[in-house]
Amino acid sequence: MSEQPAKQCAAFCLAQGFDIGALAKLISETTLIRIIKGALLIEDNHSWSVVFSYGAVVHWNVSTEQQGKLHQMLLGLAENPLAIIEEDNFTFELDCPNTRIVEDHIEVESSDPILLFSLSQGMAQSIKLASFETNAITTINNTSYIPKSLAENGRIKLSRHKIAKIRGQLFLTKSDIILNYDLLDTPDFFWEYPEYEDYYSITAKYLEIEPRTRVLSKKLETIHELFEMLADEQKHRHSSILELIIIGLIAFEIIMTLWGKIFPA
Repeated sequence: MSEQPAKQCAAFCLAQGFDIGALAKLISETTLIRIIKGALLIEDNHSWSVVFSYGAVVHWNVSTEQQGKLHQMLLGLAENPLAIIEEDNFTFELDCPNTRIVEDHIEVESSDPILLFSLSQGMAQSIKLASFETNAITTINNTSYIPKSLAENGRIKLSRHKIAKIRGQLFLTKSDIILNYDLLDTPDFFWEYPEYEDYYSITAKYLEIEPRTRVLSKKLETIHELFEMLADEQKHRHSSILELIIIGLIAFEIIMTLWGKIFPA
């Protein structure tokens, strides 16, 4: 193990997405950058930041002040900044015998920027997954009273307008995660650089991306079931209203018929 002091590494999920092209134009005149498969690698005096188009950024040996400046710039180019910013922190050191992660400490065998980029891929996926998890759990918790109300009262005590709004929110949560689910697969970058995939696998395995993705799928199933429950409730209420209208029309027709027989013209 190297005797040099440990440095700081941090991963953040700040938004639904970033405009990488606009960011590259903004900082390329003053900072060394590389655009790699839709991500931006920023190098500056033995520090590195990797910005991913899906709203995540990973910093290696970047001061808190510099992180804040970059985040401010990123949020100015962000699509749907998050109300809850996800963050994960590690320590790391370079020039170790091999690359591994032990108790949130990363030992890296060299300062090869592509190696750091490969490790960052798994960290960025993990922090994006954390954002999905937070979104799903918040949605489930905020709507947990609905199945309870149905179990206790046999009906959902909400207006049709409120049910429609909740269905809309459930749909947005579910679609946002499903449409971005491929972000949790092995990145395409490693089709071109297979020699670096093992480094990505180190972070993906340590951060348990695959089992967490399976758990997230179960949460999505819960959201889908709730969505379907509300859809059935809306259909039931709509059918009930139509039945009342039909009964009213039949009753009106009977009354008019009887009226005509009792009081003929």
